[in-house]
Amino acid sequence: MGMLATQQLTEFLSVVADRPDGPGAQYAAVECAARALDADVAVLVIAGHVVAAAGVPAAHVRPEVLTELAAGRHRTLHLDGATYEVTAAALGGEAPGALIVGRAGRDFTDEDVCLLRGMALVLELSLQALHVIESERRQARENGRLADSLQERQRLFEHLTRIQRLIARRAPLQQILDAITAGAAELLEVEMASLNLLEKDDPTVGSMVSSVGFAPTVLPKMKRIPLHSAGVAGLAVLGDELIMVEDYANSPIAIPEVVRSSMKAVMAIPVHENGAVVGCLTVGSYAGPRDWDKPAQEILRAFAEHVSLALTDARTLEAMNEAFHDSLTGLASRALFQARMDRAFATAEQESASVSMLFVDLDRFKVVNDSLGHTAGDQLLVAVAERIKLCLRSADMAARLGGDEFAVLLPLVHGLEEAVPVARRILEAMREPFDLNGKETFISCSIGVAHSLAHGHDGQELMVSADLAMYQAKKQGKDRYEIFEPAMQAVFQAGLRMEADLRRAVVRHEFELRYQPIVHLRTGEITGLEALVRWQHPERGIIPPLDFIPLAEETGMIVPIGEWVLREACRQAARWNEQREDGRPLSVSVNLSAVQLDQADLPEVVASALSNSGLPATSLVIELTESLLVDHRPSTLHQLEKIKSLGVRLAIDDFGTGYSSLAYLRRFPIDIIKIDKSFVDDVGDVPAAAALTLGIIQLGQALHLSTIAEGIEDAGQLSELTDGNCELGQGYYFAEPLNDVDMGELLFPSS
Repeated sequence: MGMLATQQLTEFLSVVADRPDGPGAQYAAVECAARALDADVAVLVIAGHVVAAAGVPAAHVRPEVLTELAAGRHRTLHLDGATYEVTAAALGGEAPGALIVGRAGRDFTDEDVCLLRGMALVLELSLQALHVIESERRQARENGRLADSLQERQRLFEHLTRIQRLIARRAPLQQILDAITAGAAELLEVEMASLNLLEKDDPTVGSMVSSVGFAPTVLPKMKRIPLHSAGVAGLAVLGDELIMVEDYANSPIAIPEVVRSSMKAVMAIPVHENGAVVGCLTVGSYAGPRDWDKPAQEILRAFAEHVSLALTDARTLEAMNEAFHDSLTGLASRALFQARMDRAFATAEQESASVSMLFVDLDRFKVVNDSLGHTAGDQLLVAVAERIKLCLRSADMAARLGGDEFAVLLPLVHGLEEAVPVARRILEAMREPFDLNGKETFISCSIGVAHSLAHGHDGQELMVSADLAMYQAKKQGKDRYEIFEPAMQAVFQAGLRMEADLRRAVVRHEFELRYQPIVHLRTGEITGLEALVRWQHPERGIIPPLDFIPLAEETGMIVPIGEWVLREACRQAARWNEQREDGRPLSVSVNLSAVQLDQADLPEVVASALSNSGLPATSLVIELTESLLVDHRPSTLHQLEKIKSLGVRLAIDDFGTGYSSLAYLRRFPIDIIKIDKSFVDDVGDVPAAAALTLGIIQLGQALHLSTIAEGIEDAGQLSELTDGNCELGQGYYFAEPLNDVDMGELLFPSS
């Protein structure tokens, strides 16, 4: 859609520029606008009169009705028994008007309106240029200098036509501006011409962007000149008017440095864009004082208006690129992708074909962004975009939807067998290393593949299906593709319902704590408790953590849930410790997720929970997973050190199941390691498991760390662990997780 709109605007400019007079340009404009926008009628109104029409005789249109439409007071036009949905774009200038187009039974999109406004701007400036030429021809005839004046005006017309063709062909903006300054110098027979534009970041200063007659050594000095120091050019901009100095050396506004350069006469005119002054076109002569007559003024004005035309066209093209293309990767934007997908469905229906789509999401992109910085992250996204494009067929289209999400459209396919090879090529391409500032970096991606028949489906539905398939690929381990199945929709909807229930559960306080005792293996004494959260769903009953904790982490709800668990566990442990007569306090262990650890105020939350409950910091144990430490962010160690400074102890949960490493045991301030249940299960039956468990216990002793065996279920396991000098343990052999009432009875059986 973006490329098509650009082509249409280019064709419009070329068609209008080819017309030698105003009426010809007007009729060409309405015909081209109707064709480009697939409109049934198009009408051009100037100064309250219909000057050109397409699709309907001009005499059949009442100008007063069109005035109402142009003002936006009506959206429909009733004409010759037909009703049209209309949109309009205003034309400014000496004779204001509007370009109006209408369709029978179909409204116009935002992209259509944007294109029509671009056409109106082009037409307005082109008509102004033609008006200047025609005015000069009349002036020449009136002065009796017809032959010479026509020859001069013909030269002007040729210059302006050449400039318009450069604009129509999308020549580089610098080339167009250079042609304007050179043309102005040639026609006015002066030695100097320059174009200065205001800086976007500071409109009080201007810089020379094109010039004729300046020494190369001077050009670097003509950057960011304050307007009040810019002489004639500055006055033209500040006053928004034509400034003429016929004898510069004796002028009160002369700048001594310019006088010393032998400048004898200067004329400057402001340059506009959308009605606002954006710069100044200046010409000057070193030959001697000069009378800047009216023809000279009009020639300079014509060139200034073509600067405006060039700038407007460049800004329009830039705006289209921004709207339809991703500024970082150059791929299509979400808006362009959706528009192209809608068109693909329409074409596929005509061709009895179908449409496929790939939803591509990078794996572990956040880790790269956090560890190497956002600049490296942007470099990675650009490189990923290039690799995706190399994997596509000529008719396919890639887009960046946002963040690290990409999409691929495969139009006019006849089955999944055409989409799957593309997905495989992208997976393989992503597995190759990326060079980011000299650092070899590896990533992967997860891809969802969706396929749809054109009839009875739409692009939005296909995009949702591909997104669901990508999400399934993530759940299945990443670095793979999944093909959409209807069952995924049901799973996704169930997930949405679960998320809604979870959010309500936080508000309604539907969570409860269960406590499992931690026992000294040799004495059987309960030395601590692990607090485990449960969700008491009003309809489904108790929901175990594995069924909702991942969703809570994904949605961020784990933060309020985790804070409640921490505060409630501290409060209950402090209450039980007050009842203990032997004076030996119980510790309470609370699990911490990576999402919670990312919260900047976590140390303050922990300190507040301890302070409000009265629990000593040494009685609180924060449990962390191995993977959290291995894939830690740079801020992780700082967070843990701040928590550790409170006096809180830190434990590694499920030790041995992940990427166990002496490096992180040495780097992080760990106090306790918890041996995973999978080792404990086989400790009495499998020699290798027993050896590994014994090794972990010895490792803890060597590093002066306490060891807790998880999941003890029988006396044999207890005996093996005790003989291996494991200090502490927990499991169903001692007690299942209990609510606060049952746990209180276990702790204080006589009370």
